Parts: sequence; C-alpha cells; structure tokens
Amino acid sequence: MLISVIVLYAGVTSLVESVKKIIRPELPDYSPVALIIIAVAVLVKILLGRYVKGVGEKVNSDSLVASGKDAMLDSVISASTLAAAAIYLIWHISLEAWLGALISLVIIKSGIEMLSDSLSDILGERADSDISKGVKQTICTFPEVHGAYDLVLHSYGPDRLVGSVHIEVPDTMTADRLDQLQRDITQKVMLEHGVILTGISVYSMNTKQDEAALIQEDIRRRVMSHDHALQMHGFYLDERAKEIRFDVVIDFAAPDRAAAYRAIVEEIEKAYPGYAVAASLDVDVSD
Repeated sequence: MLISVIVLYAGVTSLVESVKKIIRPELPDYSPVALIIIAVAVLVKILLGRYVKGVGEKVNSDSLVASGKDAMLDSVISASTLAAAAIYLIWHISLEAWLGALISLVIIKSGIEMLSDSLSDILGERADSDISKGVKQTICTFPEVHGAYDLVLHSYGPDRLVGSVHIEVPDTMTADRLDQLQRDITQKVMLEHGVILTGISVYSMNTKQDEAALIQEDIRRRVMSHDHALQMHGFYLDERAKEIRFDVVIDFAAPDRAAAYRAIVEEIEKAYPGYAVAASLDVDVSD
C-alpha cells in the first residue's frame, strides 16, 4: 500500500509540474549525454520492473508486484521525456509539458488501482471462485456429505487461507462418525488446496421421513421463484417440534434484501400453517 501511495504521489507531482510548464512554457535544452542517460535508464527500469514483477507473481508477493509496476511506470515517465525530446529535435515543437500531463494521468490511474487492490486485500474481498469451488468439490467427494455451503475464507498472507464451511449430512450420523468425517475433510482440503478449515458446521438432512423430501422440493420451488433468490440449503423438517428450517441466499444486487427475505418467509408460512418457519438469511460470500 505504501508503494501505491508513492506511485500516486509521483503521478500527482508530475501532473502539477506539467501544468506549470503548460501555463508558463519554457524551451527545453537537451544534451546528447542527458538523452543517452535517460535512454539507458528506460531500458534498465523496464528490465528491472519485468523481473521484479515476475518474481512477485511467482512467490505470490503483492509488495514485489507493486515494486515491479512502480519501476515500469518510472520507465514510462522517462520514455515520455525521450519522445518529447525527439519531437522537439526533429520538428522543433515542444510537447514535453502536454505529454507529461498525459503520462501523469496514466500514472495516477495506475496508482489508484494499485491502492484499491491493496485496500481490498486488507479489508477483505470475495474468495477466489476457483479456490472456493475446488474446496467445495473436494468436500463433496466424501459419500456422507450431500452438500457444502457457506464457505468463508480469510487471507493471512500469500497462500495462507483459513476458513469455515457448513456440510449437509444424514441425521442418523453419530458424534464419533461426525468427528472422524470432519478430521478427514480438514486433512484432504489442506493437502489438495492448502486451505485450513478451522470450523466445520453441520446441517442435518432428513432420512427418516419420506414426506420431508416432498416438502423440501416444494419449498425449494417456491423460494427459487422469487427474484434475487440464489440458493436454498440446510433444509430440515422437524415433525416433533413442527418446525421447518432452512437457509436462503439473497443476491446482494437485490434492492431490499430484507424485504425479499420476508416475502419468502411469509409465503412458506401461508403454505404450511401448521409449522413454524425458521429461515435464516444467508450471505453469498463465495461461489
């Protein structure tokens, strides 16, 4: 983030100086030695920037990638000076200030984008789609698991992801079998994806009542008929307590997520008046 601020500062400073020269133009004085030095500097900065950025991408280091981009942007500034010098020496037209202003805007834009990326990493952002889908697919390879939901991943540096997930399992599983299953899932996900699952919560799935499957499909159809409803999961029908439990995921693009949630709950309550509806509004944090 500090490197991003430096790049942004360099762009703003360059823009200020360019505007000053546009308002009060000065005839440039280019010497062969200075131009040679600038040309060599451009070449060195390009090679250095490409190398550092490449190493940063290889070791997954944001600071090295930012340093590489900084060097590349420095080479752009120097190259603009060479371009302006060539135009002046050939056609005697001084465009240094205008070209400098244009390049400054490009640098400012790059600095803002770099700063935005850094802030996103610090504040948190949506989990990478390939990683989240891969983790869920791995979890679902276990025969006892009938679904993986609510995966939340937190980044603690390069290749250090810690998270939690909900799994759907039959309501006949015992605590000792669940304990072994959670340990097996944690180990397999760590080996295949390098993700540490610190918490695995459980959704129980009806296996003792044939009617539950019919009610589940009907409720799923009703839920998914609503605009902005992305998913329904974690369904369980408790006949003894006369309770229907499920989670519903509402799209962040919905104008009013709470209103969409209430509409779904009200429809289910009317369709099944003999049951208490315990629906949770879930957050769509990963694919």
